[in-house]
Amino acid sequence: MTPHDSVRVEVVVAVPPGEAFELFTRDVDVWWRRGPRYRADGRRPSTMRFEPRVGGRLLEIYDESRGDLYEFGRVLAWEPPARLRFEFRGTNFAPGEVTRVDVRFEGDPDGTRVTLEQSGFAALRPDHPVRHGEAEPAFVASMGRWWTELLVALRAATH
Repeated sequence: MTPHDSVRVEVVVAVPPGEAFELFTRDVDVWWRRGPRYRADGRRPSTMRFEPRVGGRLLEIYDESRGDLYEFGRVLAWEPPARLRFEFRGTNFAPGEVTRVDVRFEGDPDGTRVTLEQSGFAALRPDHPVRHGEAEPAFVASMGRWWTELLVALRAATH
């Protein structure tokens, strides 16, 4: 792994690990922010959903009856209440381009420490559109801020 291959963020939520895992996975649409900065098509109504199993998908759904959705990635590990690992790709990723997100849920005196690490940025070419022209360190830092904003919303959903 290169120095700018991954980002790691964490937050403590005021619920036990099992509830934190359920909130993160079953209620993803509650905490995953809306709008163009967070959703594949943030300009129209959608819901976010994990399919709860290895091989399941992380989806943004616009009209399920018509199959109108975006697949962010596939679940690689589903280990409630301790761990979730999934592929994550942006709308401007070519086939086969993915990053990976590993989320761990560990007991903490104040509830659960949720630690999220996204890796695989080094495999994306320097001029990849997801980087928005940013150099590798600045891009990885921006992804850290993005995930921090989402985990802050996760924490707020537990109150």
